[in-house]
Amino acid sequence: MRRSICYCEPNIASAGEVNTWKFVYMPSINLSKGAKLKFDLVTKGRELDWEIPSVNVKKAANVIYAMMEDEKIIPAVEVWGKGEAVPFFEFTLPSKLEAGSTLTIVIGSPKGIKDKGNRAQTNSQRRRIFNLAIDPKGKGQYEDDEVFTLDVRGAELTNIRAVTPSFVIRNKRFDVIVRFEDKYGNLTSDADPDTLIELYHEHLRENLNWKLFVPETGFISLPNLYFNEVGVYTIQLLNTATKQVFRSAPVMCFSENSKHLYWGTLHGESHRIDSTENIENCLRHFRDDLASNFFAASPFEDIEETSNETWKQVSQNIVEFDEADRFTTYVGFQRAGLPVKEGVRLILYTKDGKQLLRKKDTKYATLKNIYKNYSPKEILSIPAWTMGKNCPFDFKEYEPEYERVVEIYNSWGSSECTKKEGNKLPIEPGGKGGVGEFPEGSIQKALMKNCRFGFVAGGLDDRGVYSKLFEEGQTQYPPGLTAIIAGEHTHTALAEALYNRSCYATTGERIVLGLFLAGNPMGSELNTGIKQGFRVNRHLSGYAAGTAKITKLELIRNGEVIQTFKSDTYWLNFTFDDMIPIEDVIIDAKDKKPPFIFYYLRFTQDNGHMAWSSPIWVDLVAPVPVAKVAPKKPLAAPIKVELDLDEEEEEDDYDDEDDEDDDE
Repeated sequence: MRRSICYCEPNIASAGEVNTWKFVYMPSINLSKGAKLKFDLVTKGRELDWEIPSVNVKKAANVIYAMMEDEKIIPAVEVWGKGEAVPFFEFTLPSKLEAGSTLTIVIGSPKGIKDKGNRAQTNSQRRRIFNLAIDPKGKGQYEDDEVFTLDVRGAELTNIRAVTPSFVIRNKRFDVIVRFEDKYGNLTSDADPDTLIELYHEHLRENLNWKLFVPETGFISLPNLYFNEVGVYTIQLLNTATKQVFRSAPVMCFSENSKHLYWGTLHGESHRIDSTENIENCLRHFRDDLASNFFAASPFEDIEETSNETWKQVSQNIVEFDEADRFTTYVGFQRAGLPVKEGVRLILYTKDGKQLLRKKDTKYATLKNIYKNYSPKEILSIPAWTMGKNCPFDFKEYEPEYERVVEIYNSWGSSECTKKEGNKLPIEPGGKGGVGEFPEGSIQKALMKNCRFGFVAGGLDDRGVYSKLFEEGQTQYPPGLTAIIAGEHTHTALAEALYNRSCYATTGERIVLGLFLAGNPMGSELNTGIKQGFRVNRHLSGYAAGTAKITKLELIRNGEVIQTFKSDTYWLNFTFDDMIPIEDVIIDAKDKKPPFIFYYLRFTQDNGHMAWSSPIWVDLVAPVPVAKVAPKKPLAAPIKVELDLDEEEEEDDYDDEDDEDDDE
């Protein structure tokens, strides 16, 4: 059977390119006068998507229209589908269109002026699809779509990014991935063929000289790099043509270390790719483009948000993409419960669970019901958006075994404390609409009530309780990142690290942060019963290394800053002895538990990005009694031996023996 022919001119576009695009259609059958054609840009109208054209042919730029072979112009009419953010464009044939003849849909400048044309999408994509539906009789009965495809490739080289591990060991080799990107973050090889990149780092010996060319693939893997001195490093890349220098995120080199630092997203989705409708491409984007070490699915459980079929597809892809030492994935979903009492949270399966627990099912209607059906080793319940007034959580019904970590930040703001209390990234409306703060959802207040959790960060989200925030002009911040410190890169190890609060949160930059109390890492619970010295002095130490110059590193005790560290560069190490007697700063738990204090770090760098370490707690308890050791009883009574010798001879014999011993 003869098929219609569909092709694009040009058939290749650069990301963000402004041009006049032609979609040529040659039908396989005759189309009579009055037949209708409906053109679909297949876009959601986002800033990164293909630009929406105007149907006004009198305009000089960015217009859509159709043209017959005799160059007769057919204006387009906007047709809006139910709930659609972008219209379809419908054309009605003014005369017969015979099989094999051409009809061209033009998007851009009517006069062919390039800079007056239409802008392509800003993300690269192979075989980008445009649809054309045909209604041969013009009565609104459209048949199967005809398809146009073109490739969108990376634009001109603008940025060079080195992807490195955050923790390395001295003299132990590691790999670095160098990505050559356009201004939108796409891989590109669009650079002068003679472009030369020089690679160097701190303490690099002069006799070593790394030179790189821009490859066709847009990236290159550099194996077997190593550092022979302990310290903080950045891989630096100099574009010799433009003299621009690009730096990697900081790399901490230890003399020895059994832990590794892994980066990823537990809650959030890509601003480019929908994580529910297109989960496979979303996972590839996080793994390959963003170089994430882990990712969790986070659709809302509502049937309108996530159908059973969609959930099946999401969970299957999550399981298939899980790969030790490369990319760890978790099945999870979001749940918006009763405001204040439950709030919104991510339910994360730490094992192999795949069921979507819907609130309409009475068995899972409340969080308490969920906790009754799952053990703390099977799920983590992560409160998020706790200060968002539309669905807050006040921590009064906090469950410590399940709520091991809390989301201190996401793209819609930080829930650390209120704006009046010094929050630099507050939850606040950007205009007349939007969501304000709910002070009782403050994480600092929860910590003061003896809630014990580590900190994680969320990313961008426009689903569920967040769906109206874009429209309402809510203040938006960069997507956050979660850092997990674990012994190995496996599904089990990362889940255990989260449970043990061995994690911290950043506003999206790979900031390295460490906090220790007497050598115990963040997330630890200590007490004065085991170490009485904590009553007098708590020795704190740590480090911070940012992606820009450090503004300040604040050490916070019981919600108040007790010490601020500064640096003239992008990293620092610190020690601090808290010599105030613990009885003078202790918090009464008021929950029949020992009084306590807690510490955590808040980091800020010059470009405004921040990070928060998970806390460390010290409880004031009675000394642990030292068990008294009873003296050992002899195995048997001593045996008295009498020698049948004269007293004088006996004395002489022993004297002789003593003399022999002395000689020896």
